[in-house]
Amino acid sequence: MLLESSDRQPPNPRLNFKSGLFDQDKILQKLSLVLLIVGAGLVLLPLGIVVKTSLTSENGGWSWANYRQAWQRGGFLLAFANSTFVALAVTAVQIFTSALSGYALARLEFRGKQALLLIILTTLVIPFQILVIPIFLVLKWGHLINTYGALILPTAVNGFGIFLLRQFFLTIPIELEEAAMLDGANRLQILWRVMLPLARPALVTLFLFSFIGEWNDLFKPLVFTTRPELQTVQLALAGFQEQFTNDWKLMMAAVVIATIPVVVLFLLGQRQLIRGIATTGIKN
Repeated sequence: MLLESSDRQPPNPRLNFKSGLFDQDKILQKLSLVLLIVGAGLVLLPLGIVVKTSLTSENGGWSWANYRQAWQRGGFLLAFANSTFVALAVTAVQIFTSALSGYALARLEFRGKQALLLIILTTLVIPFQILVIPIFLVLKWGHLINTYGALILPTAVNGFGIFLLRQFFLTIPIELEEAAMLDGANRLQILWRVMLPLARPALVTLFLFSFIGEWNDLFKPLVFTTRPELQTVQLALAGFQEQFTNDWKLMMAAVVIATIPVVVLFLLGQRQLIRGIATTGIKN
């Protein structure tokens, strides 16, 4: 027995792929981290160049004067007010319509439900530019051209928002609704008091997508408005670019000014955004 025990060799840790240098999980984690760092660097590099250029003064130093000049010359105060109002209005209406439609498609049973869902999904693959002529004619018929209505109504209902909230509502256990019904709650009360509080990640996700999309939209203001008092941030930025084509410092400062609100908004809601995207479509 002593000979047998002495003949046994201790396991070589270098040959064990589950430990030390050859731990495959650790190698994959480190490789993923390196790739993420490289990818983040590539994404942030253009933004860094823009910020550096915007802070460059005439003598090559650092200065905030470019931002002050860009803000004053570009007339961004009114543009910010218009874009904020339009983005918030569109987002509010989209959340309202998406919540009602998504809940109906997720929980109610009615004839043509699947066909209606298919039609809603079909709208996601139709570019807005294809529908611009009939939308323009409808807005003109309603005397809404050159009004805030022309900037809000065309995107007040969003198929993506309806589908997103429908998928999230499907992940909520139906037992919660049944318990609320036993307490005497109707469908609207269940939606308001039970479903929407639980759907906060999806609502934040829809809010971010909708607000950022409207803030960055140039097409609608360009086509449906001509009045200077309805100018949005993107229109102001386009006009600023035409006026100061050769002044790169002021142009980059204007770009940063137009980008700051959406960046701050994304940073504030990124956790709920990731949670909403990760959990949507997973049934309990």
